[in-house]
Amino acid sequence: MRVSRLGEQWLQGGGLWLNRHSSIRIALIVFSVLFAVLSLVISDRLVSRIAVEEHEKLEMWANATRAANAYDQQMIMTYLYRILDANTAIPTILTDQDGKVLSYYNIDVPEKNADAFLERELERYKRGYPPIVIDDLSSPQYIYYSDSYGLRYLVIFPYIQLGVFLLFLGVAIVAVVSLKRSDQNRIWEGLSRETAHQLGTPISSLIAWKEYLASMGTEPMVTDEMEKDIQRLGIIADRFQKIGSSPNLRPSDLHEVILRTIAYMQPRISKQVELIAPKAPEESIIVRLSEPLLAWVFENLIKNAVDAMHGEGKISISYIAKEREVYIDITDTGKGIPKGRQKTIFRPGITTRQRGWGLGLSLARRIVEEYHGGRIYVHHSTLGVGTTFRIELDRETE
Repeated sequence: MRVSRLGEQWLQGGGLWLNRHSSIRIALIVFSVLFAVLSLVISDRLVSRIAVEEHEKLEMWANATRAANAYDQQMIMTYLYRILDANTAIPTILTDQDGKVLSYYNIDVPEKNADAFLERELERYKRGYPPIVIDDLSSPQYIYYSDSYGLRYLVIFPYIQLGVFLLFLGVAIVAVVSLKRSDQNRIWEGLSRETAHQLGTPISSLIAWKEYLASMGTEPMVTDEMEKDIQRLGIIADRFQKIGSSPNLRPSDLHEVILRTIAYMQPRISKQVELIAPKAPEESIIVRLSEPLLAWVFENLIKNAVDAMHGEGKISISYIAKEREVYIDITDTGKGIPKGRQKTIFRPGITTRQRGWGLGLSLARRIVEEYHGGRIYVHHSTLGVGTTFRIELDRETE
């Protein structure tokens, strides 16, 4: 769960961060080009080094063959020693039949504890390649060896290249995914602001009509209800206007915010739904928040719960207050959410209603996580029993 959450947060936040900082993208591109050039240079040097070694060995083999055909014993011995001295890359240890080290080549032996070091190297070589046996002597000798430095580089280097390639592939995937989400967010932001702009005209018209009706002596109850609806439309327009812009977060008493939300929602939902307010905490729970936006989240969760209960049941809100954070649980007695859908319900377009775009929970998640730095998720749900949504927010500290 922790790993998946971190991965999801990176896709939502880290990728967008990458796309917002052009200097980071340029640095990654420059680094990839430099690494490609460096890979070519190192590969070319390794190939050239091996080519030179192979050419020298072939020349030595040709000269030794020429000496053997000429039956020149002195020249044969000369080339034999040259072949022995030509090994400047392969670490080698020569032992007798009892395992005693007779000599070694191409091994950097420390001055202290040299014998112990050679014994450890010998044991390591024994676990590698089988030894070469020299059995034409009075007592057999054994040559143990390991990979040359060039061969080690050739073995390791492709894995380094593969790792860097996978790293850049992952960064590219994250950037593409985040760009797609960024485009979706811009569409939502544009739609929200346009909606707020379009609401301005009918709100102004309704204000004028309310004043006209009041001047005509209409019953105060009518104009008072119109005033409430006008205020509500103003709040909705303000919420849509805030989507996509940095919200003004202020330290607020969370309990008071929730009580105001319940007071607004109770007369606007089914009378057969009991909306249970949280118990007043022993000490005030102060959270830095935007009340219009966070109240929108609570209202959305309450409306979804009412739909899940088909207009009949209980919705309770409770707190779990900790030293640095607070958990708000919204629990209903509805039909529950299948386990396989508990993560997908926050995606845009996911809805169980016949009407609606399925943006409510998606916007709620964005308001809680991106604007308030918290979390919202399905805490637990049982089919036929109900569901608990949990919101985690940081408490304001002095």
